[in-house]
Amino acid sequence: MSQQSYDKQNPAFYALLVALIFMAVGPIILMLSTSLKLTVDIMSDTSSFFFLPTIHNYETVLCNVLWYEPQGLDYCNPTFGRALGNSLIIAITSTILTLIIGCMAAYALVRFRFMGRDTVSLVTLMTRMVPPAVLLVPIFGIWTFQFQIDGTRMGIILIYVAMNLPFVIWILQSFIVQVPIQLEESARIDGAGPLQVFFLIVLPIIKPGLAAASIFTFRIAWNEFLLANALSNRNTRTVPVTIVNSLTEYNLDWGVIMATGMLLAIPPIIFTFVASRQIITGMTAGAVKG
Repeated sequence: MSQQSYDKQNPAFYALLVALIFMAVGPIILMLSTSLKLTVDIMSDTSSFFFLPTIHNYETVLCNVLWYEPQGLDYCNPTFGRALGNSLIIAITSTILTLIIGCMAAYALVRFRFMGRDTVSLVTLMTRMVPPAVLLVPIFGIWTFQFQIDGTRMGIILIYVAMNLPFVIWILQSFIVQVPIQLEESARIDGAGPLQVFFLIVLPIIKPGLAAASIFTFRIAWNEFLLANALSNRNTRTVPVTIVNSLTEYNLDWGVIMATGMLLAIPPIIFTFVASRQIITGMTAGAVKG
């Protein structure tokens, strides 16, 4: 078979590729275009991609955090701006706490020898398989009547840490196992203490694992709806909860909803891009240079 036949691709392959790209990018383009339209243009029968774009919907969403006073707004509703702040605080804080606790727990399970270590590792992973809906009622009861932390950011952060911690421990274990024990022993011989070995030797090597775990944890905490809806109040609602609560039978502002959706999508994209660069850097750091 000639080289030409290998280089020649089936037209169906390109058709499938175009269809997949359209399915992935199409909804984002539609959401972006709708967020740049006025309500009159959205509801118009002649609405299309040819319109005069406006940032009025974004001004409505962010009216309480803008450095200028938007024109044409009868009332500034701080709901969406407050929800964006809540989502950022909850997602970032829960991600940091999960990584700190998960690193130490994974290191202990890999390096320390104690009775029931394998059982603890297995049970930790199995707890992640429990659906959040099953835990909703008992968590709501404990958070409300025993700890009185329902309706607070800390209550939502704690449940996100508990929910994501098993998976983070499991994924970091696979990275810590690959760290040569000889590096840690050499550091101890040179006088490094346990914390110095952990922070200066182990953590830099498992940086790709930390990046992967942070992406997973941040995206779960940012997009989660069920538990946040049950444990939050008017002042601590996250963006997914606020979007759903804004959907009413008589008042449905699609432009504002799509603008909020676009703002909701930006932080995970930025966070994933930054973290993925750490993954690539960590994977290529040990490459042999010829």
